[in-house]
Amino acid sequence: MIWFTEYWTDNVGITFKVKEVKKIKSKYQEIAVLDTLEFGRMLVLDGLVQTTEKDEFIYHEMISHPALFLAKNPEKVLVIGGGDGGTIREVLKHPSVKEVHLCEIDEEVIFIAEKYFPSISFQLKNPKVKIFIEDGNDFLEENKNSYDVIIMDNSDPIGASEVLFKEEFYQKVKNALKKDGIMVAQTESPILQTKYFQNAVREIKKVFRNVGVYLAFIPTYPSGMWSFTIASENVDIFNLKDIDIKNLDLKYFNKEIFKSLYTLPTFVKNLI
Repeated sequence: MIWFTEYWTDNVGITFKVKEVKKIKSKYQEIAVLDTLEFGRMLVLDGLVQTTEKDEFIYHEMISHPALFLAKNPEKVLVIGGGDGGTIREVLKHPSVKEVHLCEIDEEVIFIAEKYFPSISFQLKNPKVKIFIEDGNDFLEENKNSYDVIIMDNSDPIGASEVLFKEEFYQKVKNALKKDGIMVAQTESPILQTKYFQNAVREIKKVFRNVGVYLAFIPTYPSGMWSFTIASENVDIFNLKDIDIKNLDLKYFNKEIFKSLYTLPTFVKNLI
């Protein structure tokens, strides 16, 4: 047996017992597939856990469904990052969606997901999905006023991904949205990545009129508490009406979570 540790900070991390490891070096990063005893197969990019078979549904449901319900029958959706396909899977549960674009810079992530994570990636083959192997920054400049919802399913703001957490990038996101479009981004852990969290929310608020923060609890992400930030220029994202989820096959997201979406602990309120 092997032990793998992801270090969340210099002082704390999370450790998994692993049966088998497969590693691939892509043009952009080291990709590893770990077969863990507790969480099933795990996708790791440059030493950072991206998803696991056991808890992936939490992240993918929570980054997708709040924005999709608030958008009111969205037809065209863009996912930036998310090469594992989990967000695409959740988006396609909404019958109004006619077209989904996936912009993923590293094609190897998609290949790995299709081979080792079929329960997560199977909707990548759906005819409604069009995949673009491209940098998200460039892609947004080429596609203005195009999308009802844009989902930022990108990795941590380290190295090449750091630009995806800046005001200039969120302005490009805004320009790529239709008039009543909505964007949502994962914005890190308020506990262990406080500065990144605060900065991301601050930068989004510079661009969009309506901005809300919500949380989900994901065991394999730093501290377990993870944040998402949702924004729109023209949609009242705080008008949380009753929703119909009976045919969506969900494990985490539900009506009660939606109705109380922006209920935050006091310390998180104070951070933003």
